[in-house]
Amino acid sequence: MKPSGIGGQAVLEGIMMKNKDKYAVAVRKPDNEIAVDVKDCKSLADKHKIFSVPFIRGVFAFIESLVIGIKTLTYSAEFYEDEPEPKEKPVDKVTKKMFKEKAEDFLMGITVLVSVAFSVLLFIVLPYGISELLKNGMNIRSNTILAVVEGIIRILIFVLYIFLISRMKDIQRTFMYHGAEHKCINCIENGYELNTENVLKSSRIHKRCGTSFLFFVVFISIVCFILVSFALPKNISIPMKAFVRLLLVPVIAGISYEILRKAGKSESKFMNIISKPGMWMQKLTTKEPDVSMVEVAIVAVEAVFDWKKFLEDNATDFEFTTEDNIEVDIETNEFDTIDVDFDDEDDIEEFKSKSEE
Repeated sequence: MKPSGIGGQAVLEGIMMKNKDKYAVAVRKPDNEIAVDVKDCKSLADKHKIFSVPFIRGVFAFIESLVIGIKTLTYSAEFYEDEPEPKEKPVDKVTKKMFKEKAEDFLMGITVLVSVAFSVLLFIVLPYGISELLKNGMNIRSNTILAVVEGIIRILIFVLYIFLISRMKDIQRTFMYHGAEHKCINCIENGYELNTENVLKSSRIHKRCGTSFLFFVVFISIVCFILVSFALPKNISIPMKAFVRLLLVPVIAGISYEILRKAGKSESKFMNIISKPGMWMQKLTTKEPDVSMVEVAIVAVEAVFDWKKFLEDNATDFEFTTEDNIEVDIETNEFDTIDVDFDDEDDIEEFKSKSEE
């Protein structure tokens, strides 16, 4: 698989695709037409070198992805607002008066802070609080054992959270678009022409998915908290323990980001093994899309990425074997291979000419 550098996310009845300093949102409108919005997005790493330093860049990349994600979700939701636009609230008037043209950025910042705070409370603070409640009942004296119990609780909360939201009908359609996003990227990175037929045959599981990132965050947090437990005194106060965990959140995010980047570019056995749990979780966060969803995904890709040039530039890097293009059985979720096998470059050129026809 040849990394393309593109990524994205599902939005309401659509998909956002990002490539370098541009992102596009394609939305299937109620009248069945596809609306496309292309925006520039300059990363902080392009302006200041400090934000491109390994382990630091992951924290800011995560925040930037949250900002773009909220913007694109808001954009897609506008097509499905049935109610008339509500009257401007007093708080909105005050915000606009105070921040003027920066009011939208201010509100976006508040939304991001609330999102991050919710995630920290759910996956960091809540598991810690439950483990502290169990400490006396289970008579746990060791900080290390307590950290292990906390880690188990954190994994259970994460899996339960993903499972519950995956059962919601509205979210299920979003997860179908999520699957279409992955299928498009896999189709391109495996060296195949971007069309509905090839996309539908491609896998909906991808190493660089945000679900995998979240799983790495959960796993790395367990490791970090266990290691820190050795350095903390046994009589340390509960508020101080909680404070230490909050301080470690950026560190955990930075490490998780670097592992995800490495996993997305590597086919080593070790990276494949550590990527498996996150990819298993994607069976919950992605669903098989229909043709109309794949069409939306293709439009989003083509708005920001020249996939034809990518295939042309990397033609010699693709090894067309039965392992490269994967078809997922919708009912069983089992992986079946497609009978495509090329022995030399002449076969590859012949396949490309037939695909163009």
